[in-house]
This record gives sequence, C-alpha cells and structure tokens, in this order.
Amino acid sequence: MNITAADVNKLRQQTGAGMMDCKQALQEANGNFEEAIDILRKKGQKVAAKRSDREASEGLVLAKVSDAGDRAALIMLNCETDFVAKNEDFGKVASTILDIALNSAPADLEGLKQLPFGNGLTIAEKITEEIGKIGEKIELSTYEVVLAGKVIAYNHPGNKLASVVGFTKATSDDIAKDVAMQVAAMAPVAVDEAGVPADVLSKELEIGKELAIQEGKPADMAEKIAQGRLKKFIKESTLLSQPFIKDNKLTIADYLKSSDNDLSVTEFKRAALN
Repeated sequence: MNITAADVNKLRQQTGAGMMDCKQALQEANGNFEEAIDILRKKGQKVAAKRSDREASEGLVLAKVSDAGDRAALIMLNCETDFVAKNEDFGKVASTILDIALNSAPADLEGLKQLPFGNGLTIAEKITEEIGKIGEKIELSTYEVVLAGKVIAYNHPGNKLASVVGFTKATSDDIAKDVAMQVAAMAPVAVDEAGVPADVLSKELEIGKELAIQEGKPADMAEKIAQGRLKKFIKESTLLSQPFIKDNKLTIADYLKSSDNDLSVTEFKRAALN
C-alpha cells in the first residue's frame, strides 16, 4: 500500500512519534491509523493521550444545563479557521443549535440535525447555508446529553473544550464544577472500572504485556507486569479513581464522599477540539 507523506505527518501530529516510526507503523497496519497508533504504543513510542478527541481544526465546543437543572447538552460545531470560530454569527448559530438540543433532547446527532432551526430550515440545512455564506467547511460533529437529578456543564475558556456531568443526587455547584473540571482536564475513559469497555481493557493488557516482553521479561512475569500496568491505567483513566486535581491526596470518589457518602457520578461526556 502506498503511504503518503501527508499520512505520515498526520500520524506524527496525532502521536508525537518520529517520522520513520510513523511510516513503518502505517505500512505494518496497511494504512489503518488506529492500528498504527496501537503498533506505536506497543513499541513504546510517544503517543498523545487524546486519541479519542474528534478530528477537527477549529470551531466551538459548548455545553449548557436546562432550566430545570436535570439535563445538560454538549455540541461541537467545526469550521476550518479560528477566524470563523471567533465570528459572532458563527457563535450565534452554535448557541442556537445547543439550545435546540437542550430543549428537544433528540436521541442522537442525526436526529438533532433534522430538527427545525428556524426560517423554514432544519439544522442541517442551516449549516449548509452557512457553508455557502462563509466558504468554509462547517460540520456539526458532536452532540451529547446527560440526564440526572443534578447535572453540571463546564465550558473551558476559549470554547475549545467542554464537559457535562450527572450526579446521583443534589450537591453544591462548587463540588459539581470541580468534578466537571476534572473531566475536562484529565479526560477519563469511564466513571469507574465497570464502565471501561472490555476491548479497551484487553487492548491495554496486550500492550502492557508486549512492552514487558520487549523489556526482556519472561512470559509469566510479563503477564504479571501487564496486570500491574492495567491497574495503573484504570486508576489514572477512570474518573472516580483519579487523583483530584485540586488535592492529589484525594481521589474523586473520596472528594465526593467527603461531602456526602451517597454522592457519586452517574455519567459524563466530554468533547475537545484537537
């Protein structure tokens, strides 16, 4: 398969690995970027943590809580340049889409695109209209919603990153915001170990074992080392187990229980521009 310089550069930007390492990984993966990233990780190459972030150059990520306080929505509206992202009209379109999402709570992204925007246009048609006006590619790439007794929305300054979090019960806005900021800053993969997809666990175990073998460890020891690395991954990558960014002596679970023993997180969503 022909691997282009553009392909190699794209993988390098995503992972931080060297050009030749990226080229070899792409060749080994027959051009599949996800497989190439895993190959680089197994070889111990530097890989950026934010693999799951949406591929986009510029745009806005916005989140908001409903008036009733039991629903939060998050959207990402992409464009090509920061100049357009900072344009007032673009911001108004994004804010209107977010309000529609929050008030209508469609089941998914495609459902949101088909909702009325106004002036006889659906959201999808409005985006097409904006493309014609601005001359840039514009795409509504993300829509998430969280329903809970208590929800919080956090918009990071600059509107390139946002998170929404649901809680098991009412809590103070300060505590809720702390947790939402934790989600934004630390990009956990799940609330707790039970929420981590099985394929993610098996992949981390496989990578840990492969690295141990490359370090010269025998197979039986490599398995134990991999299990240890998996436990570390779970601690660092699940929200309730992560050290609290404002006090690393506490986990998020500890922080919540210090307020209320029955307080925990039901779910969260996060989105960020690359």
